[in-house]
Amino acid sequence: MTAPHRDFLNIREFSRDELHALFALAERMRSGAYTARPLTGKALAMIFMKSSTRTRVSFEVGAAQLGGTAHFLSPRDVQLGRGEPVPDTARVLARYVQGIMIRTFAHADIELLAETADVPVINGLTDLSHPCQILADVLTIRQHLSSPDQAPVAWIGDGNNMANSWIEAAALLGFPLRLACPEGYDPDPAFLAFASNAGADVQLLRDPNEAVRGARVVTTDVWASMGQEEEQAARVAAFADFQVDDAMMQRASADAIFLHCLPAHRGEEVAASVIDGPQSRVWDEAENRLHIQKAIMAALMGGEPLS
Repeated sequence: MTAPHRDFLNIREFSRDELHALFALAERMRSGAYTARPLTGKALAMIFMKSSTRTRVSFEVGAAQLGGTAHFLSPRDVQLGRGEPVPDTARVLARYVQGIMIRTFAHADIELLAETADVPVINGLTDLSHPCQILADVLTIRQHLSSPDQAPVAWIGDGNNMANSWIEAAALLGFPLRLACPEGYDPDPAFLAFASNAGADVQLLRDPNEAVRGARVVTTDVWASMGQEEEQAARVAAFADFQVDDAMMQRASADAIFLHCLPAHRGEEVAASVIDGPQSRVWDEAENRLHIQKAIMAALMGGEPLS
């Protein structure tokens, strides 16, 4: 009989108290106070159906720093791209490794992977959600702002996987969230319903200038995500008024910070003067992927308590 395990497919896998414990653990890792190696003798399989710089390197380095190994599997290295059923891949990998991270398109695939594998499965990104990135973003807010749990966040742009995970984080952690999305590009209704049922302070707006007013965090993403390249021209037209520029940042709080999950298209969703300017915290944000993912791996694969 296999030991019980937990997966991390969406932020709601953790309670609010567990999220705070996870942030505290990540802070200890970032400061160097945490020196344990709970993944010694353990391996993480990393399935990349979508390519990435930050996700691959941060998981590989994080696993190594915790004493484990990480094994990169591209579409050419696994049989998923050639028709092998997800459950077959899950069952085989679970015989070799103590955790699976997957970065893919359909969220249903990661749900099926988690349902079948008897080791922890971590969502490195799907078209529906991007939980590791949003926890890294919240860790960055905690790093740079006082009273981070009350810091209003403004999301500007597409109601994509990032927006969905921001909604989930706001519902669980309690910070105000204003999402400015063009008509036809709204976040997933199920995530909005989750926030509404939780009584969260989440608003969906059409005017980005209204969304950023008084915000302490302004964040955005590319207008056309991976797999949406054929929509680029239509999206440029739809998002023409949604660029985060200096004038928009001036409507935010004086201590506001700017975040972007990267890669960024300067001159499209964000002006170069903003992402490269004094309010930008994108490089700390990118680094914090390493720390929060180490905390997630230590908790799910290494038995690190979150209580």
